[in-house]
Amino acid sequence: MNVSAIVLAAGAGKRFKSKESKALVRVLGKPLFIYSLEILSKLFFVKEIVVVVNDDNACDVAREIKRYRINKVKCLVKGGRRRQDSVFCGLTAVSDKADFVLIHDSARPFINSKIVSAVVKEACKIGAAILGVPVKATLKEIVTCEKIVKKTLDRSRFWEIQTPQVFKKDVILQAYDKFSREDVTDDASLVEKLGKKVAVVQGAYSNIKITTPEDLCIAEALLKKI
Repeated sequence: MNVSAIVLAAGAGKRFKSKESKALVRVLGKPLFIYSLEILSKLFFVKEIVVVVNDDNACDVAREIKRYRINKVKCLVKGGRRRQDSVFCGLTAVSDKADFVLIHDSARPFINSKIVSAVVKEACKIGAAILGVPVKATLKEIVTCEKIVKKTLDRSRFWEIQTPQVFKKDVILQAYDKFSREDVTDDASLVEKLGKKVAVVQGAYSNIKITTPEDLCIAEALLKKI
């Protein structure tokens, strides 16, 4: 099994309100994006890692990869305007030998070998698999313009989706070829538009996404427990 990983580190992080690229923000002294790279680089089935960067952080990202000796990084590629544009840029650099493509947001530093192996194993069976956790909070549909509750939803039917997401290479390439112009929030959405089944694998509630400065406090607390 040959898996190529694409790690997205090109986001501007507007909600993060930092002059520094979010991928380079240090959590307990280590750049955020390095946590994911260290986990992925230790997995035998991950044969290469493509890191998607932007014009502002490319040199610094390259320097940190060298500093932390992440030897499986094949190359850095420049991303695009939207997240899916950045993924497409990463896909162009994936090896012809790859059987599967793993796509991960560097803003989720708390992946571990267990959940990554589980989602890859399921993708091998189905062709497409994603991580997620059951929603804990009560969900209500509202009338947007009025901010009035329309109805309460059955939360047992809803999962909060995470990364990494893993797909057969030909499937994700076909999805991007046909639907890349449409605005989506994750890669599985494009695969769903092909009519393909996407399996959901239990992730971890600790696999949070660092989006706001407040999330850094949570991240540091989680790391201190590891």
